[in-house]
Amino acid sequence: MVRFNLIGPFEIVAQDGRSYLPSTPKVCQTLALLLTRANEIVTSDSLIHELWGESPPRSAVTTLQTYVYHARRMFVSENLVPAERPLLVTRAPGYAVQVEDDEVDIRIFERLVAEAHTDLGAHRYESAVRRIDGALELWRGPALSNIPAGDLLTGHIVHLEELRIRALEIRIEAEGGLNRHRESIPQLRKLVNDYPLNEWFHSRLIMALGSSGRRAEALQAYQNLRRILADELGLEPSADLQRLQLELLGSRPDGGTRGTPHSGSGNTAQGPTRLPVFT
Repeated sequence: MVRFNLIGPFEIVAQDGRSYLPSTPKVCQTLALLLTRANEIVTSDSLIHELWGESPPRSAVTTLQTYVYHARRMFVSENLVPAERPLLVTRAPGYAVQVEDDEVDIRIFERLVAEAHTDLGAHRYESAVRRIDGALELWRGPALSNIPAGDLLTGHIVHLEELRIRALEIRIEAEGGLNRHRESIPQLRKLVNDYPLNEWFHSRLIMALGSSGRRAEALQAYQNLRRILADELGLEPSADLQRLQLELLGSRPDGGTRGTPHSGSGNTAQGPTRLPVFT
């Protein structure tokens, strides 16, 4: 079984374990777009737009056909797939790559995240963590980092990064459901460094620190976020985070008092409690 890896440098892995990359960047680009829409027809117009943007050459259709021809010949000459396998097919008004879901890392990643989301909703937290860990192991670096990316591939790359963030959120929520607040702190510190404007990650770090008896560090984490938002966007933290700060200080917005804030994970069989959605 051949394997197409797009999450990281683009590569084709043969059944014998050889890693192969076409020498022509635009052949890579053509294959990458087809693989992001595996088993779907991608129109010639879409491929031409990806390859040349708004200024395609007059020979664009013929040149695209040449790239497809070279890709087909490469699969056979490099023994990547059996000669009789119809991998890259012509389907009016364009082309399609016919693969199994397990042959494309993007498909595996999307499936694992979806399954983990289902597990989280059913309070199967251990299973959710395992699936997300398997999904995140597929990341070898920025998607398609070694080939050109036009408008369409760039859109897919952005989608993948957003899905990766969602995967990280699911993992944090599942860890919270397992009451692993202290264990999640190192990862959360890394995430707020990697995504400094993501208030959700900041909120979970603050809550994990507070739930671990590290109130002073939680308050410092809040001040760090406040400084980042002020410096970068001229904004204050959301109302939900401001209420969380008041909880850490031991006072309610209505003037009452409160102890250590509850984490987003909770300790009940009903699963993780959550702050209102941060925007």
